Amino acid sequence: MDDEHSAPSDALFPAEPQAKREGQAAYRVLARKYRPSGFSDLIGQEPMVRTLENAFELNRIHQAYLLTGVRGVGKTTTARILARAFNYELPAQDGRAAVDRPTIHMDALGAHCQAIIDSRHPDVLEMDAASHTGIDDIREIIENARYRPVMARVKVYIIDEVHMLSKAAFNGLLKTLEEPPEHVKFIFATTEIDKVPVTVRSRCQRFDLRRIDAGLLAAHLRKICDLESVTIEDEALAMVARAAEGSARDALSLLDQAIAHGAAGGGAIAAQDLRLMLGVADKSRVIDLFEAAMKGEIAAAIALLQEQYDGGADPAQVLLELAEFTHLVTRLKLAPDAAQSNALTEEERRRGGDAAGTLSISVLTRAWQILMKGVDELRSSPRPLASADMVLVRLTHAAEMPSPEEALRKLGFGQGGAPRPAPGAAPAAAPGERPPVALAPAPSALATSAAPAQRRAAEPAPAAEVKIADFRALVALAGEKRDIQLKIALETEVRLVRFEQGCIEFELAPGGSTRLPQLLMQKLQDWTGTRWLVALAAGGAPTLREEALARESEKRSGIEADPLVASILAQFPGAEIVAVRGKETEQAATAGAELAYDDEEPDDV
Repeated sequence: MDDEHSAPSDALFPAEPQAKREGQAAYRVLARKYRPSGFSDLIGQEPMVRTLENAFELNRIHQAYLLTGVRGVGKTTTARILARAFNYELPAQDGRAAVDRPTIHMDALGAHCQAIIDSRHPDVLEMDAASHTGIDDIREIIENARYRPVMARVKVYIIDEVHMLSKAAFNGLLKTLEEPPEHVKFIFATTEIDKVPVTVRSRCQRFDLRRIDAGLLAAHLRKICDLESVTIEDEALAMVARAAEGSARDALSLLDQAIAHGAAGGGAIAAQDLRLMLGVADKSRVIDLFEAAMKGEIAAAIALLQEQYDGGADPAQVLLELAEFTHLVTRLKLAPDAAQSNALTEEERRRGGDAAGTLSISVLTRAWQILMKGVDELRSSPRPLASADMVLVRLTHAAEMPSPEEALRKLGFGQGGAPRPAPGAAPAAAPGERPPVALAPAPSALATSAAPAQRRAAEPAPAAEVKIADFRALVALAGEKRDIQLKIALETEVRLVRFEQGCIEFELAPGGSTRLPQLLMQKLQDWTGTRWLVALAAGGAPTLREEALARESEKRSGIEADPLVASILAQFPGAEIVAVRGKETEQAATAGAELAYDDEEPDDV
């Protein structure tokens, strides 16, 4: 009998490992050793912690929670902490009051905490949906959910990677998930929230765990290194934090690897050692490569890439870091406050700021596009180094290309794409006036301005130039040309800013077609025999249709204010003014009627 009763006890409380009995503690990786056990230990998830704290304080605890985010941000860890909070019990001792209600303030280990942390509590059941995907596994959960917990306050089901469940399993879970017993809580975790059915998402409170900031992650790694008595350079920690891409688990795994890699030296773990281990490029050499490419020094750029490749850096990783620095320079140019980030080194701040002051946004965005396309090419290239060299060739040649503004200036166009005035000519716009934004000068204009004087002299003389007095004359010309669609667009979509011979500036009315400026430019060139500049600008006057409606409304308001009209409207409820006619309207109507009668045949008597 003793043997029979001893077997279940051994199964519930297994013997200690052989290494521990012999006095040799088994090594625990950093990701498990420093796994958060309470909400205060979670880093970078303050919005979620605040929401849960308020919910527990107000006793508004939900029946099901859905945790989503990238790998390693703490989804499963948060689920276990929530299971602790649901079942937190702390007996009174040493003058401390007892705690017997759900709370997220768990300063000491409660009666069930250690068992939940070690994943061996009978009332906190963890299931990996990747290996339990069928309806039978869900049926087992539904059957067991009917029974009250064995030891704890509530029974908690933690389903990891819940998106792996089959459609039948999700459907089988819906009813229990919507109306679970009072003693049951569900916590789901997933990295692919879009694969979770909407019917499941609507029954849960969803929390999106964010990627952890690189600066915050580096500070967290520094604390762990101090606890482990590990000496490591700040640059090396920043390198690990960036390589982790916001994942705390990845960062701790890389730190574990870095400690093992640098243990042979006996001194501080240097950034150079980690650079070789991770296969990343030297940040200062990446900046040198960026500066050489932006200056158009192709030979120096290829030599720098070859140097880093010989040092063990992956060409694709070099291009990625080059793109990251391009992004940093762009941010420093648009938002100088970004230089205060803790994740940046002093060299990145200084040299990135210098590059931001000299390079234009168009150059930086063009470099980013070339690098991103190059990274995609390297992923499928059989010769990564040669492909990276060709990407650098494209990048350096693109850096030598003038910006659109410089190209227009060299071709004889002034600021905004307007033709540069001849010496002594009056300026096109008054001082301080906002220059128009040219949409698309006609290609023939660029070709003609770039052609030599001899070629222009040999060309045939253009047709006679047609003058247009004002904008209304332009609308009338569109009607004469029977281009009714353009005429209607001019009346309803154009809010005129400036009109003069050869140049129109206007603002598009809401709903206006963005193709109208290009279309109008082409039509004017065909109708007048001259090139017109059509540009968009802000602050235009009302459209012709809006002006007509405003005049009609003003007339109607004046008529309605007339005492006689007001009395008539009062005597006939429901009556309304259909049209307002003045002397001009009557004359036009009479003239039209006379013309109509002239055209008719006389009636036979």
